[in-house]
Amino acid sequence: MSRNWIAVASANHVRIGREAGFMQVCHGKAAPLRRSAPGDRVIYYSPTETFGGRDRLQAFTAIGMVEETDAYQMEIHPDFRPWRRDVAWRQAMETPIRPLLGRLSFTSRRASWGYQLRLGLFEIDKNDAELIAEAMLVKRARNLGCTPDFEPSEKPHGPQPPLP
Repeated sequence: MSRNWIAVASANHVRIGREAGFMQVCHGKAAPLRRSAPGDRVIYYSPTETFGGRDRLQAFTAIGMVEETDAYQMEIHPDFRPWRRDVAWRQAMETPIRPLLGRLSFTSRRASWGYQLRLGLFEIDKNDAELIAEAMLVKRARNLGCTPDFEPSEKPHGPQPPLP
């Protein structure tokens, strides 16, 4: 049975991974990625636009499915070799979390709803994942004047760019 995950990263880092077809969490640690499995859904939440920035975003910024490949390590430079996992990203709109706060089980009845986001990767239930997916995918479709696009985006080929 597939699982559903919230991964946390700045929006600019998420966009790099989305363009190259991978996910990276917890500053490149392997253990969190190994908890995911092929077919699992991953939804990125971005508290900020830029890594370490004060430019608050608080939005879901990507949604996709973990692919069949195992986690792998990339050498960005000798002191930084992050682990990554391939993901088939879907075309979706970045969607603010605030309108969904009272409806998501991991945020409801909690004044400090953002605390668990500090984990970098955590599992959510199917209902929460479906609610977020609907908001991200239907919003995109409405903006384009068509029905929702549930097809994965094409993954680029060639070398993957490093995260800054």
